[in-house]
Amino acid sequence: MESLHYLLMKAHTTLNRKIVAGVGELGLTSGQPKVLDYLNRFGERDQKTIAAYCEIEPATVGSILTRMEAAGLITRRQRPGNRRSLYVSLTERGREAAAALDGVFAAAEEEATRAMSPGEVEALRAALERFCRSAGREV
Repeated sequence: MESLHYLLMKAHTTLNRKIVAGVGELGLTSGQPKVLDYLNRFGERDQKTIAAYCEIEPATVGSILTRMEAAGLITRRQRPGNRRSLYVSLTERGREAAAALDGVFAAAEEEATRAMSPGEVEALRAALERFCRSAGREV
C-alpha cells in the first residue's frame, strides 16, 4: 500500500496537470488562478490576506497582482484611513475570467472523480478538510 504522502502528491499532480492545461487556454499564468478563485469567492481583500489564504509568499503575490492588474483582471486601492494596505478586487474582466476558471476546475474535478460515487467524493472532500485543519491550515 502506498503512503498517504505519495497518494496526496500523486492526486495533486494529476489534478493540477488538468487544471494547468485549461488555465493556459484562458491566458492565465502561474498563481493567478488561485487569486482569481479566492477573490471571486470572498470579494475584496488585502494583499496579505490573499497571500496567506493562497499559501503564496507576500512578495510573490505582489508580482502576481501586478501582472493581473496589467491584464485588467483586478484593481488595487487604498481604503480611507488605511494607507499601509492595498485592497484588491476583481474587475468585470476578472469576474469573467473567474467564471471561466470555475468551468476549468469543475471539468478537472469531474474527470478526476468519474470513477467515484457522489458520496465518495463528498467523503473525500470532508476527509481532506479535516486533514488540512488538523495540520493547522485554514480551509
